[in-house]
Amino acid sequence: MSDEAELQNNDNYVIENNDAGASNTIPMEAGQIKKGGFMVVKGRPCKVLNISVSKTGKHGHAKCNFLVQDIFNGRKYEDMVPSTHGALVPIVTRTEWEIMNIDEEGFVSLFNEGGEQKDDLKLPEFPEEMAKEIIAAWNDGENQISVSVQISMDTEQIIAFKKAD
Repeated sequence: MSDEAELQNNDNYVIENNDAGASNTIPMEAGQIKKGGFMVVKGRPCKVLNISVSKTGKHGHAKCNFLVQDIFNGRKYEDMVPSTHGALVPIVTRTEWEIMNIDEEGFVSLFNEGGEQKDDLKLPEFPEEMAKEIIAAWNDGENQISVSVQISMDTEQIIAFKKAD
């Protein structure tokens, strides 16, 4: 039996999908990262809150001291990297969606202008009051609530919402 015929007759044949190998991050020299930008600290995508640069020491490198905040859970971290060394910058995207439904477990059904639907997002845990405000607006009969979804490093989260005027 040929390989092709054997594959057609085999019920256990599984096709696995792989991505194109695109990276979730971009390498960048630490000295080029700016306040308000993004960087990866402890494997998490973070927003840079403050940067202080020390003078060159006896080992010849100026050090960048970063104060950052995780963009998904709000935790703050500090990191020190020599200014000429490499750091990772996460690719962060933001998309707009409208809420179609909110279930009892806090999962939201969303759709965008292109008609795509998304059912796998939960109301945000950070900041805590945002989920309560979204549910209150939904329960008050608001028929058009749009949300901003931030995506970075294989994580998606609702980060903002607004009611239609």
